Amino acid sequence: MKLKIAGLFSLIAPVYGFFFGYQKRHYKEILEGASCQLDFSQYKTCVDVGCGTGALCSVLRRKGLDVTGVDPARGMLQIASRNNKGMEFVQASVVKGLPFGDKSFDISFASYVAHGLNKEERRAMYAEMGRITKYFVLMIDYNENRSPFVSVVEWLEGGDYFNFIKNPRSEMQEAFADVRAVDVGPRAACYMCVPSDG
Repeated sequence: MKLKIAGLFSLIAPVYGFFFGYQKRHYKEILEGASCQLDFSQYKTCVDVGCGTGALCSVLRRKGLDVTGVDPARGMLQIASRNNKGMEFVQASVVKGLPFGDKSFDISFASYVAHGLNKEERRAMYAEMGRITKYFVLMIDYNENRSPFVSVVEWLEGGDYFNFIKNPRSEMQEAFADVRAVDVGPRAACYMCVPSDG
C-alpha cells in the first residue's frame, strides 16, 4: 500500500473507530458462516493483515486464537491497541514484505484489503501471506455482485475494486494450491486459500 494511502487511513482512523462495535458483530457473523468449512478451534496462531482498528482481531481472540494485527497506518494501530489490550500489533506493509518468518502463523486473514490494491500489489500480498501461513489464508472481500452504493464509494476511494471483482477466485487460484469461496453476504465472500508448498 502506498505511503500516502497509509497516511490517509491514519487520518481517518477515528471515523473507523466509531464503527468498531458494528464491525465486530459483522466479523462474528462472517466467521460463523465460514466455520461450516473451517474449524477454527483446530488452530492456535493467526495474523490479521490490514487489521485497521482491530475489530476482526477482537473476534479472533474470542475464538481462542493468538492474534497478531498488522497495518501500515499508525493511526489505525493506535486505535487497535486501545481496543485490544495486550495484543501484538505491528506496523508493516504486506506489499513490501512482513517481518515474520516462513510459516509463522497457522492462519492468516485479510479483510477488505485485496480490492483496494492493484493487481501487482495483490500478487505480492498473496505471495507474502502464503509465505507466512501454514494452513489457510482467508480473504474476506467483495464477490462479483455489485451494488450502486459500493460502486460509487469504491470509485471515490480509487482502489482496484472494478478489476478485482471480475473474478477474484480465479485470480487467487494463480497464487494458491486451492481456493474455496463461501458467500458471507450478498456482495461478500470468504475466500479460503491453501498456501502452495513453495
